[in-house]
Amino acid sequence: MFRCRILFGVLLLSALSLNAERQESAYKAGVQAEKQNNIDLAFEEYKKAYNAKPTNAKYAAAYVRVRFSASAEHVHNGQLLRDAGKLQDALLEFRHAAQIDPTNFSALQELARTADMIRQQDNEKNASASTKARASTIEQLAKTAAGPVQLDLPAASPISLHLTTTTDVIYKTIGRLAGINILMDPDYKPQKLSVDLTDVSLREVLTMVGMQSKTFWRAVSPNTIVVSADTAGKRKELEGNVMETFYLRNAATPGELQEAAGTLKGILDINRIQISPEQKALTLRGTPDQMVLARRLLDDIDKPRAEVLIEMVVMQVSRDKLHTIGVNPPTTVNFWIAPNGSTATTASSSSSSSSSSSSSNSGSTSPWVLNSLASLNATNFFLTIPGASLSFLMTDSNTKVLQRPEIRAIDSEKGSLKIGDRIPIATGSFQTGISPLVNTQFQYIDVGVNVDIVPYVHSDKEVTLKMSLEISSVTGVQNIGGINQPTIGQRRIEHEARLEDGEVNLIGGILQDTETASLSGYPFLSRIPILKYLFAQENKERQQSEIVFAITPHIVRSTQVDEDNIRMVDVGTGNSTSYRRKDAQADPAKASTAPALSPAPQAPAAGTPPPPPTVGPGKF
Repeated sequence: MFRCRILFGVLLLSALSLNAERQESAYKAGVQAEKQNNIDLAFEEYKKAYNAKPTNAKYAAAYVRVRFSASAEHVHNGQLLRDAGKLQDALLEFRHAAQIDPTNFSALQELARTADMIRQQDNEKNASASTKARASTIEQLAKTAAGPVQLDLPAASPISLHLTTTTDVIYKTIGRLAGINILMDPDYKPQKLSVDLTDVSLREVLTMVGMQSKTFWRAVSPNTIVVSADTAGKRKELEGNVMETFYLRNAATPGELQEAAGTLKGILDINRIQISPEQKALTLRGTPDQMVLARRLLDDIDKPRAEVLIEMVVMQVSRDKLHTIGVNPPTTVNFWIAPNGSTATTASSSSSSSSSSSSSNSGSTSPWVLNSLASLNATNFFLTIPGASLSFLMTDSNTKVLQRPEIRAIDSEKGSLKIGDRIPIATGSFQTGISPLVNTQFQYIDVGVNVDIVPYVHSDKEVTLKMSLEISSVTGVQNIGGINQPTIGQRRIEHEARLEDGEVNLIGGILQDTETASLSGYPFLSRIPILKYLFAQENKERQQSEIVFAITPHIVRSTQVDEDNIRMVDVGTGNSTSYRRKDAQADPAKASTAPALSPAPQAPAAGTPPPPPTVGPGKF
C-alpha cells in the first residue's frame, strides 16, 4: 500500500511537471509568433497557456493583450473586404473577430451592420416590381428625398450682349439664348436697363444682370427660373432651403462643435444649426449656396490637431568627496584612587580634560577608611589614557540617476509626468484641548519628479514648449499643533522655449554644492603647519548634486494646410450669401469667334408694343 502511494505521488509530480512544460512551451511559441507578426498563431498559443493555468499573471497578460490585437486585425480586414463589395467574406471576418474577443463592441457593431447590408441586398433582389411600386413608407420616402434643384445651362462659348430695354425683356432674351424658361414675379415692376456685356458665359450674364437690376433668380426646375426683386422678404419667400448633416472627423468635445457652429453663424449667416455631440455632427438648414460654402469652410477648419512626442532625459548626478587625514589624539584621561587590597577595574564614571583627575571608587571592592591614608603609596593611584588613531583616508563617490520618460501631447493641451510619491499635508484648523484630528483635513501633494508641458505647434516644424520642471523631496518633519508635518524641499524651473523638430534643449543650472571643513585636536598645536597632522585630524567633505533635463520634441502630426485652404472664396455680398462656381477661363482664340448679341432695336413710340427680338445665328 505504501509503495502504491509513492508510485502515485511520483506519477502525479511527473504529470504536473509535464503540464508546466507544455504551458511554458506554448507561451514561448506565442512569443515567437508575435515577433514574426503572426497575431492569430500567437493568440492560439497564448490561449493554450492561459487555459492550462489561468492564475498565471504572465499568461493572462499576454492572452488579453494579443486577444485585443487579433480581434482588431480581423475587424480591419473585414472593413477592407466590405469596402471592396465582398460582404460575405467581410461577415466571416467580423464574426471571427467577435469570437476571439466577445467584448470588442466594434466587431459586434460591424457584424450587425454587415448582416443588415446583406439582408437589404437580398431583399432588393427578391423584391418584385409591384412590391417596389406599392412601397411608400416614410423610410423609403426619406431615402428618395431630392436635393436642391440645379439649373442646367449649356456649356456654350462666351457671348456678348448689348441691350437697352426693360428687365423682363432682358431676362427673356437670355432665356431664349440659354434654352430655359423665365418666370417673372408678379410683384416685380420691370425697369428700363442698359446691358453691355462682352465675352461672358450664360451663368455670368444672369449674375451680372441680377446685380445691375437688383434682382435675384431661383431655379424651380432644371430648365426654369423665377426672377424677383432682391429684398430680404422676397428671398425668404422664394429662396429654397435645404438640410444637410455634416459629420466632423476631428472634433472631440462639445466645445469644439460649438466653436465650429459659431464660425458658420458668423461667416455664412447660418442661424439654424443643431449640434449632436454624441455623433460629432452639425445639422444645418439654409440655402444651397450656404450649404456648399459650409462644406468648404468645414473642410478648412475640421483638421486633426497637431501632436507632439516629447522625449525627456532626467539626469541627476551626485558627487561626494571625503578627505580625512591626521592623528586623532586622546582628549580625555580617567584617574582614580583605590585602597590597598582592592581591584582596579577600569569602570570610570566621569572624566576630565587634560591631566585633571576624577576620583572614583566604583572599581573598588572595599570601602575607604581613614587609616588607609597612612599607608597610601603609588600602587593606590590608577590612570587610564585612551589610545590615539591615525587616519589617512579619501573617499570619492559618484551617483547617476537616469530617467527617460516620453510624453505625447496634443497641440495646446497639457501633458504631465509625475514620478514619486504622494505626501499627505494637514490643512484646516484645530482648537486647544480638542484632538487636532477633529477639524483637520488632509490633502496630498506630489513629491518627486513633476513635469508639466504644454506644446504649441507652429509652421515650419517648430514647437513652443511651455514647461514647468520640479524636483522635490521630503527633507524633514515638523510638529505643528500636535501633527507631524513634512518639510518638502524643491527645485523648480518654469520657462518657455521655441525649438525645431528634433532639437535638444538642455536645462541645467539646478546645482547644489556643499563644502564642509572641520579640524579637531589639541589647541595651538593643531595650528602648526605640517606638524598639526600629528596632534589633530582634518576632515574635508564636498557634496555636489546637479540635475539636468534634456527635452527633445518630435512632431508626430502637424496641421496640413494646402493651397486650396488658403485660397480666397467668393461668398456673395454683405446682405446675401451666394456661391459662385470657379469656371475655366475661355480660350482667347475661341473667344474671338464667340457669338455676339446685337444691340436691341430702338424703343418704339409710346403706345406701340416693342417687337420681339430676332433670333439668328449668334444674334438676338
